[in-house]
Amino acid sequence: MQIIRDNPTPTTTKLTITADETTLQEVKAAVLQRLSRDVKVPGFRDGKAPIELIEKNLNESLYQTEFLEQAVSRVYIDAVEQENLKPISQPNVEISKFVPFNTLEITVEVEVVGPIKLPDYKKIKQPLEPVKVTADDINAVLDDLKVRAAEKKDVDRAAKSGDEVTIDFAGRDAKTNEPIAGADGKSYPLILGSNSFIPGFEENVIGIKPGEEKEFTLTFPADYGVKALQKREVIFKITANKVTELVTPKLDDEFASKVGPFKSLAELKADIKKQVESDKQYQQERDYNNQLLEKIAEKTTLELPASMVEEAMDRMEDEEKRNIAYRGQTWQEHLAEEGLTAEQHREKQRAGAELRTKVSLILSEIAEKEKVTVTKEELDLRIQLLKGQYGDPSMQVELDKQENRRDIASRLVSEKTLEILRNYAAA
Repeated sequence: MQIIRDNPTPTTTKLTITADETTLQEVKAAVLQRLSRDVKVPGFRDGKAPIELIEKNLNESLYQTEFLEQAVSRVYIDAVEQENLKPISQPNVEISKFVPFNTLEITVEVEVVGPIKLPDYKKIKQPLEPVKVTADDINAVLDDLKVRAAEKKDVDRAAKSGDEVTIDFAGRDAKTNEPIAGADGKSYPLILGSNSFIPGFEENVIGIKPGEEKEFTLTFPADYGVKALQKREVIFKITANKVTELVTPKLDDEFASKVGPFKSLAELKADIKKQVESDKQYQQERDYNNQLLEKIAEKTTLELPASMVEEAMDRMEDEEKRNIAYRGQTWQEHLAEEGLTAEQHREKQRAGAELRTKVSLILSEIAEKEKVTVTKEELDLRIQLLKGQYGDPSMQVELDKQENRRDIASRLVSEKTLEILRNYAAA
């Protein structure tokens, strides 16, 4: 097989491939063998006729079509392996020469993973700080449990800190007087002192009585999560539907026994500490991995394939749409809240998608250098564990599908590679 290779861009490869006669004869024999099952030759039992007679009795058009499909696939796969390519899209194939069944030349253009120049990742260090659970962490959980277990009593008086006030609220722009999407709510239970709203909001609710209305103006913080609302001056109008006094229980052994299978408050605190520590450990590991990979990515040189970035943007947007729907908001409402068009919102995701793509390619390259593999036993064990997490029989069937097995195997390779990088970084 002869191959002439050209690289129009760092992530595009064009191959001109001339098949060798041996390969074409092997493909021809395989095609004849497969088609012979459906050919009847007078005077011979099925499958017993000489191959020459079978060939003469074949539908010529079907024969050539089948041959071409198999030959093109074979020489393309062989060329990818020979040139050590990593295709990431379906190839665009053109047949430039074909003489049945001894000459075949094709041109192939395909998007590929380009050259990746890794840094000396073994020397990149990332300190790992021990996880600490403070008394404030434990008290925050206890306070939340106290609120959940509190006795509630509607009162006809001015609201004070610690009360729950059920409010309707709506915000409008202080300059244009236009309503602001996402700055309104109905029958919202707000616990005064929880600091769950922007600074200044709860302070304006203190003193309101059931049935009263109130207007006040606030400016959203510069670092507010929704960009369209950052530093924005908003007039809020609120109506108090009811004021509820929360009588929180005393923190003692009796309280501990009511909120869980605990004999004492000490046992409850120990369990809270264990859970908080586990949560912090999980978050620390995620943050550590991300920081380490970003350090490696900063020192890595590569060209990002455009289609991979677009696919990453698609996945990020689909994930966000699911979260938005879960919160009961439409996509259009979310875009209006952020003050962006669909195109602007998508473009906003590009930097994150590029980083995701870069990290994915880096992990794959390091896995290859470190010769990371996953055994069948390891894959089977992970799938068995996943099946144990899902009671839905249809989901368990999905896990056995080949494409899902490949995805899980890929995830395992990434996990193993990350473990190797963590060991280098901590050494």
